[in-house]
Amino acid sequence: MAEKTGTKAKRGATGAGGRPGPDAPLTVVVGQEELLLDRAVREVIAAVRAADPDTDVRELGPGELAPGTLAELTSPSLFAERKVVVVRQAQDLGADVVKDVKSYLASPAEEITLVLVHAGGARGKGLLEAARKAGAREVACPKVTRPADRLAFVRDEFRGAGRSATPAACQALVDALGSDLRELASACAQLVADVEGTIDEAVVARYYTGRAEASSFAVADCAVEGRTAEALEALRWSLATGVAPVLVTSALAQGVRSVGKLAFAPSGMRSADLARELGMPPWKIDRVRRQVRGWSAAGVSTALRAVAEADAAVKGGGEDPAYALERAVVAIARAARSR
Repeated sequence: MAEKTGTKAKRGATGAGGRPGPDAPLTVVVGQEELLLDRAVREVIAAVRAADPDTDVRELGPGELAPGTLAELTSPSLFAERKVVVVRQAQDLGADVVKDVKSYLASPAEEITLVLVHAGGARGKGLLEAARKAGAREVACPKVTRPADRLAFVRDEFRGAGRSATPAACQALVDALGSDLRELASACAQLVADVEGTIDEAVVARYYTGRAEASSFAVADCAVEGRTAEALEALRWSLATGVAPVLVTSALAQGVRSVGKLAFAPSGMRSADLARELGMPPWKIDRVRRQVRGWSAAGVSTALRAVAEADAAVKGGGEDPAYALERAVVAIARAARSR
């Protein structure tokens, strides 16, 4: 989650170092990554309840907010009761309710903490801009789509739990579980709870072996190492468990390209220098170094053609994606022994 600051200082809005904290009177949580949105909301509630354990929390969606509802929830209490009011899907609020929210932003109540959860984008943009102008603390929760961002998320999960995990372990977990952040977070929590010491690749394989072996990257690893039978077995298992064929061709392409890059890189360079030169993490350099044995220039060219043909087939150019992938896997495994 990335945090931004509004333009006006508000009561209770600054934490350590003068930065707006989760106890700010107005927070907008913007994005579409559900896990991060929920965490941002929980952070606000926890911060307010740390100061007042009796804080009342109200969470409402667009269907629960009618004109006048917000005014009722934020009206002064006889006992000066602290409240956190969370408005979900704020981009879908009706025009009359948006008017109520904007009116509240102009004169917020002292004992109320308001949280607006907004998907971002053009819909409901006027409300989002009004909140920013009112000095809202902003937490950005964009959709995590890039593999590198998922890998960074896993590293941060372990780091936040005060635990050490090797780069290969983090990558193996992403390869095994895919793109669902909730599942990745749950897996990290399980490993932290169950495993002592550094979490390495062997630990991840022990806990998630079935998932990892079914992954597209396991298919690619077996193929570029020339293990034809194991690659075909991993491929069939992968497809049987619902992995999309296009993900397999993507993993095969990455595997062959990595081999090609390292095979023709300057000799004698250290892993860290090669990593910078080729745009790979250092741990991956060590893995690809093991895989590159047996490859020739002609073999890399053959393998890339096989991947391109499979990619075209699985994207509509062929009648049987599974057969196209099997042909590609066999061709790549043979190419790996071409030297």
